[in-house]
Amino acid sequence: MRILTLAGRRLAASIPTLLLILIGIFLLLQFAPGDTVDAMMAQMGGGDAKLAQELRRFYGLDLSTAERLGQYLWRLVRFDLGHSAIYGKPVASVIAERLPATLLLMVSALSFAFFAGIVFGVLAARDVNRWRDTLISTLGLIFYATPSFWFGLMAIVVFSVHLQWLPAGDFEDIGAGLTGFARTLDIARHLVLPTLTLGLIYLAIYLRLMRGAMLEVLNLDFVRTARSKGLDETRVITRHVLRNALLPMVTLIGLQAGTMLGGSVVVESVFSLPGLGRLAYESVIQRDLNTLLGIVFVSALLVIVVNFIVDLLYARLDPRIAPEG
Repeated sequence: MRILTLAGRRLAASIPTLLLILIGIFLLLQFAPGDTVDAMMAQMGGGDAKLAQELRRFYGLDLSTAERLGQYLWRLVRFDLGHSAIYGKPVASVIAERLPATLLLMVSALSFAFFAGIVFGVLAARDVNRWRDTLISTLGLIFYATPSFWFGLMAIVVFSVHLQWLPAGDFEDIGAGLTGFARTLDIARHLVLPTLTLGLIYLAIYLRLMRGAMLEVLNLDFVRTARSKGLDETRVITRHVLRNALLPMVTLIGLQAGTMLGGSVVVESVFSLPGLGRLAYESVIQRDLNTLLGIVFVSALLVIVVNFIVDLLYARLDPRIAPEG
């Protein structure tokens, strides 16, 4: 009951946040030079003013900013994200086609960074100021300081061009016509390099955070009490230290959900993945405001859902959290 009450309060608080994000992004996009019709006319090599005026009337660009904002919010109430000028179909259909690739990339990269960060953070904390701690901390610093696109390009050169172990890009091998488990394995092979590229930076953050949290918890009184009772070091870490050290790690998942969506733009472009990041880049180039606003809406929903799950996990890990707090 306590967790359900906390969940209800978090969901209620997320609605005005989502509304403010959408209004802010909508107003910022109005200051960007050009619009959808300008991009379309440029692709057609120019055109007469009458055609441009008719297209602006068709897309509602002849209305004032306040009127367009009102229409957009009214469409959202009816779960209508509008029409895509690039693809000539509803924005919801375009996003639904691209969303699975982004979700798989985010989940795989976050899972890799989180669990690998826990392992390396624990190893570094157990051998603090020794060679293993120094090696892990140095590698983490290198991963954090190196741009993700460079990792991606070097991974393609090494593992795809020279060794030919993994595909260089795309989400799956469409021409092979694979189905079932064979298709799942093919998608997994295509996601290995993008997952490593996106996850290495976050791995560096998680291992440093886990190392610091472990060192802090290891010096608390209840850990010394557990050791004085005769428990071996492995049991002390797994049953007493790890659960308390995981709290900042879980918090960081919610904070980094938005930044990981932003990082997917670069990774999806490097590996030609048909995801939301690449779609956002194409929408900016083509000035497709409806599609771009739809991507912002879905991305904000994803971040809110991730933070909602993190709040539930945090309340589960730490019973001291109460709905009134």
